[in-house]
This record gives sequence, C-alpha cells and structure tokens, in this order.
Amino acid sequence: MSLILKFSLPLLAANLLQQVYSLVDAAIVGQTLGADALGAVGATSSVQFLVLGFCMGACVGFGIPVAQKFGAHDLDTMRSYIFHGAVWAVVVALVATAATVIGCHGILYILQTPSDIYQETYNYIIVIFIGIPFTILYNYLASMLRAVGDSRTPFIFVIISSGLNIVLDLVFIINLHLGVVGAAVATVISQAFSAVLCLITILKKFPVLHLSKEDRIWRKDISKVSLSMGIPTGFQMSIIAIGSMVMQSANNSLGTLYVSGFATGTKIKGLALAPFDAFATGTSTFVSQNYGAGNTKRIKLGIRDGMIIGTIYGIGMGLFLIFFGYRFSTLFIGTDEVQVLMESAKYLRCMGYFFCMLGILVVSRTTIQGLGHAGLSVFSGVIEMIARSITAITFVPKFGYDAIVWTDQTAWCTAMIYSTIVLYILVKKMDKERN
Repeated sequence: MSLILKFSLPLLAANLLQQVYSLVDAAIVGQTLGADALGAVGATSSVQFLVLGFCMGACVGFGIPVAQKFGAHDLDTMRSYIFHGAVWAVVVALVATAATVIGCHGILYILQTPSDIYQETYNYIIVIFIGIPFTILYNYLASMLRAVGDSRTPFIFVIISSGLNIVLDLVFIINLHLGVVGAAVATVISQAFSAVLCLITILKKFPVLHLSKEDRIWRKDISKVSLSMGIPTGFQMSIIAIGSMVMQSANNSLGTLYVSGFATGTKIKGLALAPFDAFATGTSTFVSQNYGAGNTKRIKLGIRDGMIIGTIYGIGMGLFLIFFGYRFSTLFIGTDEVQVLMESAKYLRCMGYFFCMLGILVVSRTTIQGLGHAGLSVFSGVIEMIARSITAITFVPKFGYDAIVWTDQTAWCTAMIYSTIVLYILVKKMDKERN
C-alpha cells in the first residue's frame, strides 16, 4: 500500500491540478462572462471526454507493455515498444485532430446544443480540438515516465502549466476580452508547454528511454502488441464517453438552465474523479511491473490495497458532495443564479450516494488492463455506455432532470459488477498457471 500511495500521490496531485485549471477556466468564465458562457464551455464536456479520453487512454495503453518489460528488465524490448507507441501516438493525433475539426458542427448538432449558446460553444471546442496533438504529446511522454516508475516529474510540470494556465486565463479573458476562446487558448498553450518540458527532461535525464537506431526498426509483432493495448484502452474511454454524450444530449434538450446546472456539476465531478484515476493508475502500474516480474503474490496485494484506498476515498468524497455541493457550486456561478446552483447541487448530491462504488470499478478495470487483457476492460466500458444510454433515452423524456441525476450511478454499478467478477476470474486463472 505504501508503494502504491507513494507512486499515486504525485499522479493524484497532477490530476487534481489539471482539473484545477479546468475549474479555473469555468470559474473565470462563469463569474466574468455569466451562466450562458459557462454553459457554452460545459455543453461539450462529454465530447471532450470522448475525444481527449480516447487520446489519453491510448497513451496509457501504449505504456502498459513498456512497464511490463521494465519490470522484467528487458530494456531492449522496452525501448522498441516506446518507438512503436510513439509512431501510433502520432497517427492517433493526426486522425483525431482532422476528424474533430472537420466534424465539429455535426458533433454540436448531435449534442442538441441550444441555439443561444451555439456559436460560443463552437468557438471554444474548435480550439480545444486543434490542440489535440499537444494533449497526446504530453500524455504519451508522461506515460513513458510513469512506466519506469517516475510519477513525480509529470506532477512538477503540471504545477508549472497550471500556473501558466491561470495567468493566461486572466490575460486572455479579462484583459484581452477574448471570451470563451481565451479560456480554450490558455488551456492548449499550457498543455503544449508541459509536453515540451517532459520531452526536454527525457532527453537530458532519462537515458533508459532514449532510442538507438536499432530500437527504431519496425517490427510487426511489437506494433501489434502496442496497438492491442493502446487502441482498446483508448476505445474504452471513448465508449464510456458515448454514453455520456447520450446523457448530455438528453440534458441539453431540457434547456439552458439545466445545461448550466449540469455543466457546473460536471466540473466539480471532474475534480472529484481525479483521485480515482491516480489510485487506479498507480495500482495498474504496480500490477503491470509485477506481472512482468512474475510475482503473483504482490499482484494480489496491490489489487487489494488499491481497492481499499479507492473505496475509502469514495466514501469521504461522497459525503462532501452530499453536504457541500451547493456551496462548492458558487465558485463557478454567482449566488444570484439560485436555480442553476440548486440543479448543480442536486446532481452532486445524488452522485455522492454511490461515489464509493467508483473506487472498486476504476481500480478493477485498470488492473484488468495492467494484466494485459485490454479487450475485457473495454467490455466494461461497453456495459457502462449501454447502461448510461438506456437510462438517459428511456427515462429523461418522462422524468426530465430527475432522471439525469441518477444516470451515472446506474452505469457505475452495472460496470462494477462485471469488472470485479472478471478480475476475480483472471487472478484465479493466473494462480493456477503459475503454481
């Protein structure tokens, strides 16, 4: 547990800081430009999760075989995986950027973006899409550093980029009056800056990650494994996001009031979810390295302790969302917007009742990835997508926002049941094979 926590805490801090500068965007936009502008920024949160989630998930997946080979002390094969992962990361960046920029209007139409905030929404999200290559560059390099046990360096760079983002927000939005576009530009520049810092650090301080001419030889077997880990892991995030898009589309159809309330709540949810990702990534990396080393006992201990950490956090944060959701929402919306604040608090309160379930779900799902079963992990995302979509499509037309606030929880519980059963079976099978 101490090793997982030691590795996870810098990652946790980095995730929180990334959420912080997302929250700073929302706070400055909401407090200076109003609830409609905040709705414009939040109206695309699900599609950002879809696209950026795929990109970040793919980078995490490309790092799994790197961590396994590092744990097995097979550094030559490890560097070959680094090369092939980098090639496929470039491909993902080009395809994702082109597809989203060209299809941006269609995406907003599918999301049923309200007409009164459509143009501002488009102006914001198109800049985010243009910055996708920088997002991928940072996440790929950070994934390589974490694969060899360094979660501290990416954390330091996120601190720097978060501070830069806050400064640029103030300059672009308040001083230069660029509106929501300024918030998007600040985010992209900050992401690019952190990526460049990661690259310089790897070149200067991490020779184990440097590639020789022999490492850059194309190998079909290595390429196949990289794709089999990266693309399914990316799709897992995107599949979950598809359900979120269905949910957001249903919510957008309810009007600007609910768009703004939901946008405020999802910003806070993003911050609350960040520790889960950190604990899960720490557990998955620990499991991957010990899987490469063939240490079954430590794998089981890592899974147990990761779930304990995630569950304890989920209980604590769930109570916070239940009792302080309204007060926290006032950071993003003025206190005169009472109805928006009430809808945000309602969403957070209902989510808090089931928040501890996420600790088990996220840790079990990422551990399945760490054991090399990306396809089984993807199916967990499929189950979550189906549950979220069915709930939104079936119940929102009849019950409105009252159905929206319970949609996430239905998806979490359904996927958690599947993931824990699959992980139990995999561990039992691994025990038999190695004993």
